[in-house]
Amino acid sequence: MNKDFKRDCVDLLRSKYEAGQLNRRTLLAGLTALGVSAVWRPGKAGAADQLVVVNWGGDAIPAYEQAFTKSFSTATGTTIQIDGSGPLEGSMKTQFESGSVRWDVCDAEPYSALRLGRAGMIEPIDYSIVDKSKIEPGFADEFSAPSYFYSHVIAYDATKFGAKPPSSWADFWDVEKYPGKRTLYKWMTGVLEAALLADGVDPAELYPLDVDRALAKIEGLKPHVASFWQSGAESQQLLRDGEVSMGFLWHTRASLTERDTEGDVRWTFDQGLVTPSGWTVIKNNPSGAKTAMEFIAHCQKPEYQVILLQELGNGPANPAAHALVPADFASVDASSKENFARQIAIQSEWYAEHFGGALDKYLALIGS
Repeated sequence: MNKDFKRDCVDLLRSKYEAGQLNRRTLLAGLTALGVSAVWRPGKAGAADQLVVVNWGGDAIPAYEQAFTKSFSTATGTTIQIDGSGPLEGSMKTQFESGSVRWDVCDAEPYSALRLGRAGMIEPIDYSIVDKSKIEPGFADEFSAPSYFYSHVIAYDATKFGAKPPSSWADFWDVEKYPGKRTLYKWMTGVLEAALLADGVDPAELYPLDVDRALAKIEGLKPHVASFWQSGAESQQLLRDGEVSMGFLWHTRASLTERDTEGDVRWTFDQGLVTPSGWTVIKNNPSGAKTAMEFIAHCQKPEYQVILLQELGNGPANPAAHALVPADFASVDASSKENFARQIAIQSEWYAEHFGGALDKYLALIGS
């Protein structure tokens, strides 16, 4: 089942339950049929001693428990429920517009927070509670505070290219020097930047993105693209199974693939495209804005962010955390001073203004 459709089904079940149109037994049967019964259980919405934190599911659920939620519950007595169905922009918007907000803190895309915030749907981050000094400089947004950093990187078949590995998106596009099939991300973020860098655009002059130029560059590579992946697991499998010799991957998935293949697949932060995910609070959230902001502030503690790095591979948002990173994790820390300097930061502002139209063009190209 398509993951976005699945999440929509979960939203519909919840809405009907909360409106009294479904009983608990029918709700749980529906959730079980969708394969998400372990992710969410109905509870009392708006309970003062309960906080609902929404992330993207899978391994992130136990990782967030270890990194953030257990310690917050211990410190405050607040029960935390992690919902792994994914804080899609449309879901956040629907909850606000329906007047039935169920989520307290969302681990969302910063550009989604910007768009919804400017429409009056998102609480501005309360920087009297959330500490700006504990955020990587330049990333303290009005409507979201970074929860972690991750990167879009080049992963490659080291059995073919290990002697002279690719180190730029120009190398990624060079199918004569580096022959073989490629894989790119279906949902575009970072791919436009990679294409423009491959076409010779200076990193300092990337924005505003020239979408048509990027699409022309992607069209040239398209005959060599075996697949436009939709999930991190799919991107790993394509490289692990040898279906492609090079891929545009999230650095967390690239690192796992290197481990799983015992170094047959490797990757680099060179010209990586780095971006934060952002803590976001929908207006009129059940536990109240203050409690949500206190949770975000709790998650800024460097020792908790190091746990998340160890559990998921996500780079800390608090610069002070890097000094606590164990040596064997330093090479995968996307936001460390050394690794950050090798990369280019994705601009959420541009995506907030242009995402929908650019994505439509991109999907039309890759689907043709």
